[in-house]
Amino acid sequence: MLTVKIFSFSYLQTGIPEDDSGNGGGFVFDCRYIFNPGKYLEYKDKTGLDKDVVELLDSKPDMQKFLSNAESLIGEAIDKYLERGFTSLYVAFGCTGGKHRSVYSAEKLLEFIEQNYPQVTVLLTHTELR
Repeated sequence: MLTVKIFSFSYLQTGIPEDDSGNGGGFVFDCRYIFNPGKYLEYKDKTGLDKDVVELLDSKPDMQKFLSNAESLIGEAIDKYLERGFTSLYVAFGCTGGKHRSVYSAEKLLEFIEQNYPQVTVLLTHTELR
């Protein structure tokens, strides 16, 4: 059975989370080039789990293109991992504070995998929201 471990993280606070699977790698996506809600007072104390932040990021074409590309790449990897009998895939999304763009992206990837790969187990960790 394949388990996909998804992380959101802060490049400034915790850095890239370690892959504890023993495989020593996976995908790390840098969200810092995408519009940052955390720079605006009304979103500063919110996260990528809050409805208004989600709606804002849903409306940003650069975010949607980023997610589409990430989902395409991860989907291809999942297909091959399932075909080859692999058991662990690591995916991490990082941004400056680890609370807005990376959380949103991790949540969207979780939804994508649940909708398209019901046979895959997904473990999601938001390192800055613990």
